[in-house]
Amino acid sequence: MGLFLQFLVVLGIGINGVCGSIPSSSLRKIDRINREGPYVGIIVPNSFEMNPLLQSGNFAAHHNLPYFDFSGRRFRIGRLGTEKVIIVMTGLSMLNAGIATELLLSLFKVKGVLHYGIAGNANPQLQIGDVTIPQFWAHTGLWNWQRYGDGPEDELALESNGDYTRDIGYLRFSEFNNSTKCNISSENLLNNVWYQPEEIFPVDGVPEQRQHAFWVPVNSHYFAIAQRVEGLRLGACVNGTCLPRPPMVVRVQRGVSSNTFVDNRAYRENLNSKFNATAIDMESAAVALVCHQQNMPFIAFRSLSDLAGGGSALSNEAATFAALAAQNAVDVLISFTSLLSS
Repeated sequence: MGLFLQFLVVLGIGINGVCGSIPSSSLRKIDRINREGPYVGIIVPNSFEMNPLLQSGNFAAHHNLPYFDFSGRRFRIGRLGTEKVIIVMTGLSMLNAGIATELLLSLFKVKGVLHYGIAGNANPQLQIGDVTIPQFWAHTGLWNWQRYGDGPEDELALESNGDYTRDIGYLRFSEFNNSTKCNISSENLLNNVWYQPEEIFPVDGVPEQRQHAFWVPVNSHYFAIAQRVEGLRLGACVNGTCLPRPPMVVRVQRGVSSNTFVDNRAYRENLNSKFNATAIDMESAAVALVCHQQNMPFIAFRSLSDLAGGGSALSNEAATFAALAAQNAVDVLISFTSLLSS
C-alpha cells in the first residue's frame, strides 16, 4: 500500500497537484504517515467511547502530525504504549463502520485492527460492565422476507439463483404474537424473515466473483492473546454506586450486529437462543467483514452496557454505568495492546 501511494504522489504532482479526487498535499501526508508504519488500527464507534482512550495517559499523539482529516474522518496518529496506532471514529451504523474501516485499510499501512466500544447484552448470565471478546461476528440484519402463506419448506424468492439461502435459519413472527389459542400460535401477516450471509469479495479472490460469509472469525492469534486479558481487574463503581460483582473480561463464542438498536427482550432472547449471541451492537460485524475481505487481523472488545430489553435488577441502572462500561472497554484495549508488543 505504501508503494502504491508513493506512486500516486508522483503522479498527482504532475497533474495540477491532484490525483483523482485526492489532493497531492494529502497524498504527501499519507505517504509521510506510512513511512513511520506499520500501525495498529483502532476503530471506535463514537466520541463517548473514544474520549476515555484519548484522555488516558497511555495514548500519546504524534508530535508533528497528530491527526489527518480525510473524507469526513479524522485519523488520529500516535502511540498507545509502545505500539504505533491510528485511531478513527466511525459514527453510528454498519455503513459508517464499513466506510471508516475501508478508508483506514486503503490509505494507511496497517498491520492489524482493534475495535472496541459498548454493546447490549443478550446473555443474562453476564452483567453490565463485563467486557466480552467474541470469537465470531455476524451481521443479522440482512434478510429475505418470505411472502405470507409460504413456510420453511417453500423455496425463497431468487433462492434458485444462489442469491438467498435457508441454511442459516429464520424468525417466525407468529411465535411472538401476544395471544395464542390452545398453545398454538396464530398466523401473522409478517410471516417469516430468513437470515442471510453477506456477499463478500476477498482481495485474494477472483474480482466480481462473490463468496458468502455469515460467521466471521476474529484473528486466531489475537483471540489467543485475549485469554491473557481475562484476569484484568475492571472498574465496578460510579459515585458510590457499585455493581453486584466486579466486572470481568470473558471470551465468548459469538457477537451480532445490525442497523437496529435492540431494546426488546423477545428479540434479545431469540438472538441468544438461535445464535448463542452475547454482545449486540451496530458496528462490529461491519468492521469484521471488511477486515475479513482484506485479510487483515481483527478482534473486537465490547463492554456490556445493559441487558437488551430489560429483565434484570440492573436494567434501570444502564445510564448510571454507561461511562463505566466505556472505560472498561478502553482498559481492556490498552491491556491487549501492551501484549502485542510482548
